[in-house]
Amino acid sequence: MKACEQTYQQIARALRKAATKFVPENECLPLTDIFLHVKQESGELLVFDDDNRELTRCVVEEWIGNTEEHFYSEVQPILIEAIQRNKEVTENFPVLKPYSFVLIGEDGETIADLYLVDDETILISEKLMKGLSKDLDDFWEGIAHLN
Repeated sequence: MKACEQTYQQIARALRKAATKFVPENECLPLTDIFLHVKQESGELLVFDDDNRELTRCVVEEWIGNTEEHFYSEVQPILIEAIQRNKEVTENFPVLKPYSFVLIGEDGETIADLYLVDDETILISEKLMKGLSKDLDDFWEGIAHLN
């Protein structure tokens, strides 16, 4: 799926608006990730925090009525590119680092970790994280065998 420039602008506006919802009190930044939910039928993009509070929403006209079977897989690169294009906002959300941009499904389940922002590390795409859980499990299993 390709996205037109208007789609990237709509996503960028939503990300900027979501960032304004966090107001640090006494320089105490909130601890949260940023959750993106795309409704395939309506084309809505909703942005939530960890407490499932809606920060903003917009309609991405290009996605309205999209019936593609692999819609969520195809929308991931578009969201990642939109996040990357707006690094001045996405890497400076007024929340504690590290934080992630996560694509979630209808029931709040994680579909993909899109982008991780940390003080020293920025990981892009689930492909870089793929297998990490198994590697960690193997590591702990190896340590258990040493004891």
